[in-house]
Amino acid sequence: MKPTAKLHEAGQSLWLDNITRPMLAEGVLKGYIEELSVTGLTSNPTIFDKAISAGDAYDEQIAQLSNTAVPEQGIGATPPERIFFELALADLRDATDLFATVHERTDGVDGFASLEVSPLIADDAEATIEEAAALHAKAERDNLFIKIPGTEAGRKAIEESIFAGIPINVTLLFDDKQYLAAADAYMRGIERRIEAGLNANVASVASIFMSRWDVAVSGEVPDELHNRLGLAIGFRAYRAYRELLDSPRMQRLMNEGARPQRLLWASTGTKDPDASDVLYIEGFASPFTINTMPEPTLHAFADHGEVAELVPADGGESEQLLAQFASAGIDVDALAERLQEEGKASFAKSWDEMLKTIESQVGARL
Repeated sequence: MKPTAKLHEAGQSLWLDNITRPMLAEGVLKGYIEELSVTGLTSNPTIFDKAISAGDAYDEQIAQLSNTAVPEQGIGATPPERIFFELALADLRDATDLFATVHERTDGVDGFASLEVSPLIADDAEATIEEAAALHAKAERDNLFIKIPGTEAGRKAIEESIFAGIPINVTLLFDDKQYLAAADAYMRGIERRIEAGLNANVASVASIFMSRWDVAVSGEVPDELHNRLGLAIGFRAYRAYRELLDSPRMQRLMNEGARPQRLLWASTGTKDPDASDVLYIEGFASPFTINTMPEPTLHAFADHGEVAELVPADGGESEQLLAQFASAGIDVDALAERLQEEGKASFAKSWDEMLKTIESQVGARL
């Protein structure tokens, strides 16, 4: 049995953290589904920026859209943004169709793809709520998550979107506190649906970014702590996740037909060239979670990954390890806030670069 199949059998969903039009057209994603147990995918502005900038796969549709008035419909503040969403939705409809069998077989638990709202409105709750609704409606796919950052403004948008019945992938979470705040927003939305007599089953995942922790403290901690902060933070978050699943509040919601918001391990490609290229795949093997991984990491795990011990439900030795980081001068709470702000800025930068690429291609045709 392949390592990817073993990980799937352990109860974890393997998602691909990438999407390109050639990957869809050439059957690559279909092959990952059939051969490497991939059951979903995620996208973000950086991924689409690279996809659109590389080659000519999107040129024909950009040319068509540049000669057509793309209706706003609550999507995109500028023409290039509206063109982008048309490009992205075309790809994601194809991807969600490939995952439709998984989505049906798991009764809506798995088989999703994800599309992010504009990162330029991350701090504008009302604009995020409007765009999330418009994107999901325009996609016409039940198994499409709309990604909303787990910021303070994002939490309001998460609650309102869940109440509206829109599947939400909460992104840009970095620790247990940010995760629990996002989970609270999700549960408030579900509780409001129950009070209103609506179906309590609205899918959601909470995405915690892992590898950036170790990058952030590289060279600032003793050698014995090198590349261990991401795992410690993740184990603490997993304990919080398992405790929330067993909480009276969540049990009441499940009794009303709700399903728990699943924990998703994101940013799991190893950044340190001297570390294992499957560090965050083997390290975060855990049931009822998702690990979304870049293509090179997926291939590496399929080739030489191992499924050994699963993440302990009680967090294992995470607290002792985090105490060592504190002794080394690392303030993990402050660092979590910094990483979230840096993540917002990084996605906004990729967004701007992607829009410039689209603008240049549109301009070349005028």
